[in-house]
Amino acid sequence: MDLLQQLQVFVAIADNGSFARAADALGMGRPTITNTIAALEASIGARLLHRTTRRTTLTSEGELFYERAARLLADAQETRNLFGGPGQMPRGRLRIDVPVALAKPFIIPHLPDFMRRYPEIDLILGVSDQPADLLADGIDCVLRLGDLAVSSMVGRVVGHVRMVTCGAPTYLAEYGTPRTLDDLASHRAVTYFAGRSRRTIDWHFTVDGEVRTVRMRPGILVNETEAFIACALAGMGLIQAIGAGVEEHLKAGRLVEVLPEMKTVERPVSIMYPNRLHLAPQVRVFIDWIAVHFSSLEGQWIKKV
Repeated sequence: MDLLQQLQVFVAIADNGSFARAADALGMGRPTITNTIAALEASIGARLLHRTTRRTTLTSEGELFYERAARLLADAQETRNLFGGPGQMPRGRLRIDVPVALAKPFIIPHLPDFMRRYPEIDLILGVSDQPADLLADGIDCVLRLGDLAVSSMVGRVVGHVRMVTCGAPTYLAEYGTPRTLDDLASHRAVTYFAGRSRRTIDWHFTVDGEVRTVRMRPGILVNETEAFIACALAGMGLIQAIGAGVEEHLKAGRLVEVLPEMKTVERPVSIMYPNRLHLAPQVRVFIDWIAVHFSSLEGQWIKKV
């Protein structure tokens, strides 16, 4: 068995957590699977898997080897499909990374449509507000919210989300309701920060056709969307949040919009992927699908490109 086949067996075991389930997934006999891993471990001089009667897990060497193996298999699949005919169904592993603020309102409810269209694609969804390294983490593409930093990655804006400024009734009862942008100077905010640099996200409003930036005094700094909203619900300060993410709280009265006459600046949603001349088919169809998907979401809290 050649190296690529050995890698395919290894990755299948890692993904399924079992020799037996990997054998079923690949349509191979259990002895063949066992012998293949033994030969692979012998050829590289390292133990890749911890095997017990109940489950199979990766060793520390196996975790490192898995990242390289999965990447090699993806590259091999991309090469194989490079000149595939127009009727060929994209298949293979696709790992995407999505911010928490976008996942629940805009992405997850609609993923069944993508999965029905491309049943041969094995989708891996990461949901996190922390920056991801696409190459190091083996991620094929990511969705990002806000202006993009200079990068070697390709960035494509697929939509814009509308923001809302709001606070809990308990906070407003204690500190009052701001009536003008100048009033915000006497208020505190739940402030979102991103990355290791703890770069805070300022508030932006459009006043007489010009963007006005407001840097709020933070009552607390938070780097995760659900905690960010929870802090506002607890009365720790005002927030400026994606409207779709707090819509249910606004309707229920748990949060109250302030400065409704002040138009907030919409934030772009972009998809980013490595700058490759030839993308794997599964990556290309997801990029096209997400662009069409966002163009169909015109509503109160989102604006298409």
